Amino acid sequence: MPLVGKKAPSFSAQAVVNGGEFVENFSLDQYIGKKHVIFFFYPKDFTFVCPTELHAFQDQIAEFEKRNVAVVACSTDTEQSHWGWLQVPKAQGGIQGVKYPIVADTTKTISMDFDVLFGEYDVNDDGALVANGPMIAFRGLYLIDKKGIVRHQLINDLPLGRNVDEAIRIVDALQFNEENGEVCPANWSKGKDAMKDNHADTAKYLAKH
Repeated sequence: MPLVGKKAPSFSAQAVVNGGEFVENFSLDQYIGKKHVIFFFYPKDFTFVCPTELHAFQDQIAEFEKRNVAVVACSTDTEQSHWGWLQVPKAQGGIQGVKYPIVADTTKTISMDFDVLFGEYDVNDDGALVANGPMIAFRGLYLIDKKGIVRHQLINDLPLGRNVDEAIRIVDALQFNEENGEVCPANWSKGKDAMKDNHADTAKYLAKH
């Protein structure tokens, strides 16, 4: 089910921050009242598409920080796996240089709560618990506001990498709406004209039709 308009699921998990520091009980709750959050999932460490995404977010981290946005990544790998991948140079397929937090969803409950887990658990005829699917995360991305509410979500299949510039654009759109009360039409980008919110008039029209 879509999470847009709902409180982002809360969690506390191991994470690696600043390119190699282990943190216990990492939670997005620390940003409530302080920052917007881009929280994104990727399938697996030590793969091919994933490092391009993680580096792309790091390359634009100054743009997110300028907007007071925290970037946080997550996969179902362990924190030790995250740490090991962070030690490998980019030229060798690693993510050395990535500084934002990477959460270890080893129990897969975070992926389940955000509805991006590829697969599900079932019970076979012998009563044994089995996994139907690879049990890794799809490429989910969530924009969470300062109240902890999900305002945007995007979920890609495993082969489809995301556009970081679009993530920045959607942050700009949300912050523009919060600051000005106007809504952002199709293909809106920062600096373009927006529209006045005629939600009340629209609601009256829909009620009559």
